[in-house]
Amino acid sequence: MYYIGIDLGTSAVKLLLMEGNGRIEKIVSREYPLSFPNPGWSEQNPEDWMKAVVDGVKELTSGIDRSQVAGIGAGGQMHGLVILDQEDRVLRPAILWNDGRTQEETDWLNNEIGTEKLSAYTGNIAFAGFTAPKILWVKKHEPEIFAKIARVMLPKDYVNYCLTGVNCTDYSDAAGMLLLDVKKKAWSKEMLDICGIREEQMPKLFESYEAVGTLKPEMAKLLELPETTVVVAGAGDNAAAAVGTGTVGDGACNISLGTSGTIFVSCKNFPEKTNPAIHAFAHADGGFHLMGCMLSAASCNKWWMEEIAKTSDFAGEQAAICEDKLGKNHVFYLPYLMGERAPHNDAFARSCFIGMTMDSTRADMTQAVLEGVAFGIRDSLEAIRAMGISVDKSMICGGGAKSPLWKKIFANVLNIELTVPETEQGPGYGGAILAAVACGEYPSVREADEKLVKVCDTVLPNPELAALYENRYQVYKKLYPALKGVFREL
Repeated sequence: MYYIGIDLGTSAVKLLLMEGNGRIEKIVSREYPLSFPNPGWSEQNPEDWMKAVVDGVKELTSGIDRSQVAGIGAGGQMHGLVILDQEDRVLRPAILWNDGRTQEETDWLNNEIGTEKLSAYTGNIAFAGFTAPKILWVKKHEPEIFAKIARVMLPKDYVNYCLTGVNCTDYSDAAGMLLLDVKKKAWSKEMLDICGIREEQMPKLFESYEAVGTLKPEMAKLLELPETTVVVAGAGDNAAAAVGTGTVGDGACNISLGTSGTIFVSCKNFPEKTNPAIHAFAHADGGFHLMGCMLSAASCNKWWMEEIAKTSDFAGEQAAICEDKLGKNHVFYLPYLMGERAPHNDAFARSCFIGMTMDSTRADMTQAVLEGVAFGIRDSLEAIRAMGISVDKSMICGGGAKSPLWKKIFANVLNIELTVPETEQGPGYGGAILAAVACGEYPSVREADEKLVKVCDTVLPNPELAALYENRYQVYKKLYPALKGVFREL
């Protein structure tokens, strides 16, 4: 049998066709536009996602026996606000995870409702990227639209709704809305009341590996797939990527270097001790996880290469970085192109270079970008360690992890062992695995991962280089506090 995995990303949807034994048969992708109507805003048209999915699935399944497609699972960009009216019309463009317009609403939640109450209601505090502050923003600035809301959903759940007609979500994605009592795995009545939303407007909750329905007849006809094709609840992109890298069970860690950057630690139970800087979310394996998220990771390197250096030769630029400069670069870069989430929770934070002298080179600047992202992940790692959790090794995945130099920098900045999965297809692979579990191909997510996920490379830290980077990190972590007030003035 075949299983389709959907990775609904920020710039494109990536679809893969997986056989039951985990082999990837085919991969296709479709791009769609991203809009920045005002500084710090980020929006997309949900209908563009669906068009891309339909076109992509048709190409993905061309040349195979489509009757053998058993299930579909999606991993998707988290936190985005999608709102529909009673006739299922999209009321406004989706406000995305990296949109920073809601700092006022976020501050109101944290300061007026209070972080203690928010943590009691949901297990987390408010961040500007979360969904609840977006709902409050619409309520305040677009009251006529707010009054028409019949359904609230997340990006990948809009796709599932179009496929099945079921308004559904999974616990891992719902956990990032600040509307779910994560520990109890139920919508928080207190948070719904605060946002002015009724539970009947919210999607039905499922575990990520549970089937939510099958294809609607008209959708099956459009995709040329069987009406019996199972659609699984799926997961938020980071939880889905964690499934795709075998980061399940208790204590496993994954670092993802995509548009955003995350450090993800899975745990069997909801943590007894939480940290406001770290998200405590549900996991796609039925357990929970801790996550630190920086809003700009590989996107920092893409911005530096394409917009500033005006080159697409990423490998060539990194080849100019001398080995003897590692751990000794006097240039620092703060990776806050879209503000920052963990650990600073500051939508006003901005990127900057600091420490340049007359002998600073283009290679120094490129190196500083790579190191700055690694230092940003180190910030979250330290916050997780402060919760009493030990992390001495991790998987690493995402587009940025294709760079041998960047992996070496990460291993030494974090001073941990990094392993690379043999099949690195991110949330799409995790989505396909979840679909296979829902269809009975495997008895559980963990058992599926044990059979399907293999390691192809290991990167170990060098004690001397790790010590140099430790000194650099101690300087780096002083920069944001020193500039915080300036960022707000900017």
